[in-house]
Amino acid sequence: MDKAWYKNIGPGIVIAATGIGAGDLVAASVAGSKYGTVILWSVLIGGLIKYSLNEGIARYQLATGETIVEAIKQRLHRIFGWYFLVYLLIWSFVVGAAMSGATGLAAHAIFPQLSVAWWGVIHALIALAFVFWGNYIWLERGMKFFIALMFLVVISTAFLISPNWNTILAGLLKPSIPEASGTFLLGVIGGVGGSVTLLSYSYWIKEKGWTKVSSFRFVKIDLAIAYTLTVLFGIAIIIISAELKPNIVQGNSMVLALAEKVGETTGSTGKWLFLLGFWGAVFSSMLGVWQGVPYLFSDFVSTSASSKKQKGFFYRCFQNKKLSYRLFLLFLALFPLFLLFTNKPVWIIVGYAVIGSFFMPFLAFTLIYLNTKKALLGKLRNKPLVNVLLILALLVFGILLYAEIFRLFF
Repeated sequence: MDKAWYKNIGPGIVIAATGIGAGDLVAASVAGSKYGTVILWSVLIGGLIKYSLNEGIARYQLATGETIVEAIKQRLHRIFGWYFLVYLLIWSFVVGAAMSGATGLAAHAIFPQLSVAWWGVIHALIALAFVFWGNYIWLERGMKFFIALMFLVVISTAFLISPNWNTILAGLLKPSIPEASGTFLLGVIGGVGGSVTLLSYSYWIKEKGWTKVSSFRFVKIDLAIAYTLTVLFGIAIIIISAELKPNIVQGNSMVLALAEKVGETTGSTGKWLFLLGFWGAVFSSMLGVWQGVPYLFSDFVSTSASSKKQKGFFYRCFQNKKLSYRLFLLFLALFPLFLLFTNKPVWIIVGYAVIGSFFMPFLAFTLIYLNTKKALLGKLRNKPLVNVLLILALLVFGILLYAEIFRLFF
């Protein structure tokens, strides 16, 4: 195989570092503490589903020259386009506050001299400056550093606590559903690897120069590496929480309780290293969201029925980041910050998880509808196995959406 593929790997690292954030850590920690390693198989299922979604996003783009955002606006009924825009605005406001709150909690746990809110503000401004004046190459290099940091800390912690590896292997290969664990299992499956940020992969592969059908081989390798890393991270968190069993608490406090337990087992150095890994996970998510999500808004507002191929979004946006990109970046980073001073950062993070659950069924449906069309994708249209995985994704995320709505209103 041509060794050039190794040099091209990168967008997958960015999507992995972006997707591994506070939501994944909390969901995996709670589920592992409550049910142990018998639920490890759910992480594998979650990684496989997210791979199929992201692969479908990239495959559509390489085959048609359009992003999924362009397709939503131009190829679906206009109601879906307006739904996406309204949803993106709400999600971005909530996620902006959630990311700032999560980084604030992580930094405050290490350096308590500043409050959670002010640490959140500082991180939001640093990420804003990094994206506003930086470029994709900076982002990719930074994400490789954070991925290395997270895995060095989390994987080494999983080994240091000396788990029962036979039990772990059984949890991976022999699916088991403990009593009353359905919601937790679906939470783990849905929490693996991000939600709306999956769409950012479209723009990162463009930054990498992957624009032709022949680039699909790079995409498959890139995403396979990304979701292998994501799954390993989720497995390690469940192993750690299952062995140490921190108290069941809400929100990021669960991760902080887990850090305390790590300290009891490995010493204070282990505790601080684990907190450093937690900080790396949430701050890298912030960087990825700040850089990738404004592309979604800019793409949507730039797309019209008459502007396709030659002067499409990629031409307009990548020649020089548009004003719409920069304005949305400012909105995403700055406007939600006042919520940090409500002293409810955990509520913000829970709200982020709830809002995020509305998007995934829509994305799965869109990929089933568009990617089965031979006239659009030709030989790259969905294979039967891909359709099975996408239908599974639609069912899983549909049930999660129903569970969230039922929990909130009934």
